[in-house]
Amino acid sequence: MTIRLPHHGWLFDLDGTVYLGEALVPGAAETIAALRAAGRRVAFLSNKPLSTRADYADKLTRLGIPARADEVITSSIVLARHLQRLDAGAPVFVIGEPPLLGELRAHGFEVRGDARVRWVVIAFDRTFDYAKLNTALQAVRAGARLIATNPDRTCPTAEGEIPDCAGMIAAVEAVTGHTVEVIVGKPSPIILDVALQTLGVAAGDCVIVGDRIETDIVMGQRLGLATVLVLTGITRAGDPRIAELRPDLVVPSIRSLVG
Repeated sequence: MTIRLPHHGWLFDLDGTVYLGEALVPGAAETIAALRAAGRRVAFLSNKPLSTRADYADKLTRLGIPARADEVITSSIVLARHLQRLDAGAPVFVIGEPPLLGELRAHGFEVRGDARVRWVVIAFDRTFDYAKLNTALQAVRAGARLIATNPDRTCPTAEGEIPDCAGMIAAVEAVTGHTVEVIVGKPSPIILDVALQTLGVAAGDCVIVGDRIETDIVMGQRLGLATVLVLTGITRAGDPRIAELRPDLVVPSIRSLVG
């Protein structure tokens, strides 16, 4: 067995890299099993705030990749921890779905449904509507600040791409005239710091494997990781940014990492 890169720590994006919808990318289970058998440390890193870490671990295990919740880092838990340092226990209005609301409550925040808050939290939200947009506007007019989970324009699914958090951010910024102060998800160093602490390795001894050049690859290159772009998700082979940014490896899929 040959592993194409020598690094001790391996961070894997999920959607478009390890699986699409409810199906593993072919070879994903075998690749991750081989890395673990070789003593490499593996963790999973997702910008998607629609499930809890336990949900992601259960899904991976069900699909054939045994995983624990503490091996999964999501933008939800990173945002909750970061905001806790900025303004512990603050009242917040959330454009987001129940797993994010639960994470914020678990970290001591007062999650409210009205505009009497200090922060508006913006996330990927498939229930986003006019009422939420108006509440965000009224909150910002009253002095609330903006923070968001992730910058992704779209999310890959088995049926194709669907709108992601960038659409919600753009709507709120457009009506409020205010800019989100911090986005904690990839390519932010905020989420990577948590991931490296989870793995217990330095950036120079770590690989990030992902399907999105503007988040996974840009984050890795900015912060000193080796970068692997897989072509099973958002970024396609003909994307001119591949030649510009030159990831360490560009492979058809996760299967190509171990031979």
